[in-house]
Amino acid sequence: MAKRLPDRPLRPATQLVRGGQMRSGFDETAEALFLTSGFVYDSAEQAEATFLGQVQHYQYSRFGNPTVSMLEERLALLEGAEACRMTATGMAAVHASMLSHLKAGDRVVASRALFGSCHWIVSTLLPRYGIRTEFVDCGDLDQWKAALSTPAALVLLETPSNPMLELVDLAAVCDLAHRAGAIVVVDNVFATPLLQKPMQFGADVIVYSCTKHMDGQGRVLGGAVLGKKKWVDEVLQPFIRNTGPSLSPFNTWVILKGLETLHLRLPAMCRSAAAIADFLAERAEVARVLYPFRVDHPQQALAKAQMAAGGSLVTFDVKGGKEAAFRFMNALGIVDVSNNLGDSKSLATHPATTTHMRVGSEERAKLGITDGTIRLSVGLEDVADLVDDLAAALDSLTPSAPPKRRPAPVEPLAEPPVLAAPEPPAESAPRPKRSRPKAEPKGEAEVPPLLDLAGSLPDAPSRKH
Repeated sequence: MAKRLPDRPLRPATQLVRGGQMRSGFDETAEALFLTSGFVYDSAEQAEATFLGQVQHYQYSRFGNPTVSMLEERLALLEGAEACRMTATGMAAVHASMLSHLKAGDRVVASRALFGSCHWIVSTLLPRYGIRTEFVDCGDLDQWKAALSTPAALVLLETPSNPMLELVDLAAVCDLAHRAGAIVVVDNVFATPLLQKPMQFGADVIVYSCTKHMDGQGRVLGGAVLGKKKWVDEVLQPFIRNTGPSLSPFNTWVILKGLETLHLRLPAMCRSAAAIADFLAERAEVARVLYPFRVDHPQQALAKAQMAAGGSLVTFDVKGGKEAAFRFMNALGIVDVSNNLGDSKSLATHPATTTHMRVGSEERAKLGITDGTIRLSVGLEDVADLVDDLAAALDSLTPSAPPKRRPAPVEPLAEPPVLAAPEPPAESAPRPKRSRPKAEPKGEAEVPPLLDLAGSLPDAPSRKH
């Protein structure tokens, strides 16, 4: 049996290691890996009662699995959500969160700045089912006001956006969406639950690709959908149960292990990303640098109002378009060329020819993605080695020029914060055959920030009606 956790708010680092923990009769230390497709019953009567919903018992791993249940509870505690359901991939999470809620005749309002596959769902798939869609520029509040001046069923957005790191004013857009009758689905992959809590600003549903920072070591795929228990149980769960985008117990177990170090990995990546953004901004070969916490980011104030740190992604343009971008990427000696992100290894992506190829050149132009745009996912290598690698690759763009002086190695910064503990979620219905910690009581003393990177996450700004 797992210990009953203390009846007081727990900090994110503890939740990442202990949240949702349960043990089998063998009292194992690590989470048990239940590699089973099905489960047996004591009797035919118990099987009938299980399918009638009269007793709680695992039935089939497509519906639920003990290993998966542990991850769902851990993420719900971390996010401050009432409930969570896992999916096989991040895109399965986005798809399930939308298709479970929508029906023919509904209208969706979406940020134009979406990951390529998310953009395809809204622009191509939903209209096939008679669902109207409308795109808006994510940073233009007037466009949001116009689009949400008439009824809508769902709003989809990501902030910061992929790959241009644009911000959406979460509090303002959530208010507009709710007045229009819509739920708000936020893709929070770039920020992670340690840097941004969209539900604090009014979001209804949060989706993740756990492939990214949560696993964070390039091993497995996985997705998560979080929201209120009633919506998860009555809207999302029947869709997942009957369409089958379930997460394998093995992938679940790997993600559980990855979460145990997220509070150590992410601050280090944020510190390196901030230093690299500053370095790139000084290079003549670079036309622009985008990083949410830099003073020259057009939405820096909003980023600091919503996020605890700038994140692990840096986007920049090299002068010379696609040819120069390819030469730069091919000259990298440490950083890998890949379309993934949030990994312990630093990765460089050319969005125009990979992740955002199929949104088309016209839509890329609206998003600000040029042929010289590069998205850099900063990993856990020594930041001085990364700076040297980037400098050498930039030097290769002007081989006739004398070598540029390398910057001095970046001194390590003080250990950073990520986030204060979230508001405790409402206690959900007990899962079958589990020992669960009691819901955290409200009214306890405020838990201090996890680390000291940029202070704890601020409260949602006051909303104007």
